[in-house]
Amino acid sequence: MKLAFSTLGVPGAPLSEVVALAADHGYQGVELRAHPEEPVHPGLGTAERRRAAEEFRAAGVEVLAVAGYARVAAPGSDGPVLAELRALLGLARDLGARHVRVFPGAGERPEDEADADAVRRLAAVAPYAAELGVRLLVETHDSHRTGAAVARLLGRVEHGGVVGPDEIGHGAVGAIWDVLHPWLGGEEPTDSYAALAPHLAYVQLKDVASADDTTPLPLGAGVLPLTECLGLLSRAGWDGWLCWEYEKRWYPRVPELAGLLGAAREWLRRLPGAAP
Repeated sequence: MKLAFSTLGVPGAPLSEVVALAADHGYQGVELRAHPEEPVHPGLGTAERRRAAEEFRAAGVEVLAVAGYARVAAPGSDGPVLAELRALLGLARDLGARHVRVFPGAGERPEDEADADAVRRLAAVAPYAAELGVRLLVETHDSHRTGAAVARLLGRVEHGGVVGPDEIGHGAVGAIWDVLHPWLGGEEPTDSYAALAPHLAYVQLKDVASADDTTPLPLGAGVLPLTECLGLLSRAGWDGWLCWEYEKRWYPRVPELAGLLGAAREWLRRLPGAAP
């Protein structure tokens, strides 16, 4: 499996620093947080996008995904959501990224209503994603925190003909398994994986002290069932990306990511089939 880290762990860091951290610690990719407070975001001009893409290419580090904040199940009209999705997809294409991360974001809306909006929006933008060669990924998060909930959305998109039955897992839409949120939702890792496997693009790893204290910890230092999750992936022969999402942006007092990357890679390496 290939390793990446999220720039949530190095908020606001220049791209040169991000690239050096990945290259120096043996991480093959980076998940770029796409927000105006970061160096990379949809408002970036053409020349800046070109320079960013070249910086990663020159170092041999892949931009795994553009981590956007679009909410596909949010209340309101479709227009602003679709515009945001298209902007993120264009940014990913220009940076050479394979994926765009989005959230469900339904809030407290009724499930059927939220699902219908999300499915319609994903279906509407999927042809554009396919045209650009970028995959739109819904993360297990917020209103759809379990694998079953995200798979329910993606299954309906597929059923609508956006992703053909022979292209399951290889279409324009897919899933990210953020291991924290299904666990918080009471879903067993075996059930999360079973639901998401047909759609799974990559896995976001993290660790925390407890369900009540989600302050980020080094991988393996907390209570999340990481060994079980990685064992499931290994036994299934899954050979995709693992991305460490160390959320220093939201917890500024935790230790710097730079001092933890090497130990995290070694911890993963000791697990069967988890890391090169």
